[in-house]
Amino acid sequence: MVEQHVVIVGGTAGIGLELARHLVDAGDEVVVTGRDPGRAERVAKELGARAHGLGFDLAEPSGIAPALAGVERVDHLVLAAIERDVNTCADYDIGTAIRLVTLKLVGYTEVVHALLPRMAPDASIVLFGGGAKDRPYPGSTTVSTVNGGVLGMMNSLATELAPIRVNTIQPGIIGDSPFWRDKPAPVLDAFISQTPLGRLATMAEVVDAVLFLMNNAAINGVTLRVDGGWLLT
Repeated sequence: MVEQHVVIVGGTAGIGLELARHLVDAGDEVVVTGRDPGRAERVAKELGARAHGLGFDLAEPSGIAPALAGVERVDHLVLAAIERDVNTCADYDIGTAIRLVTLKLVGYTEVVHALLPRMAPDASIVLFGGGAKDRPYPGSTTVSTVNGGVLGMMNSLATELAPIRVNTIQPGIIGDSPFWRDKPAPVLDAFISQTPLGRLATMAEVVDAVLFLMNNAAINGVTLRVDGGWLLT
């Protein structure tokens, strides 16, 4: 297989880290980024010689381009960084809302802007959205709205950047992810009971879906749900 150069924003933990492990094991060159430069470097060292760590905060967009200046080639860009904001309209925290909106909508776009000169015409971009876009819950005011914005971003970038492909992955409740795996059993059982598959999706299954969006050259402008059918219920 031809070596690929992949940048994973949000690659120091969770699904982004699982994807980085898979790609490094496959022989690809991988840049993982996170907010903490030291942690990003430590994670890259643990992944192996083909991994490189960079630190920047997506919610501070002016620092993104300088941090990515040393990246010379991008075959695939995966924007997997997320933050969880519990925010209702009745009890609205403007600061956390602005941070999340900036992180995902401005920060994601600025990463693409900064790396675009180093992306080939056959490159791909995978954006991470989330199930709250279609299935909001109390406290998801900002999360649901921002993930709806990610869909609009995908449509816009797929048109503007063509022939570079742009797709979105929309994970559901990922049972073995760091956020969910330590939740009380009754909480997880409630989600399992609402999932036609009879179990929750796994990080490995999300990684497999991301690889499909990265590597299938005919897939463009697609939102792929990885939730075991949870959004059907």
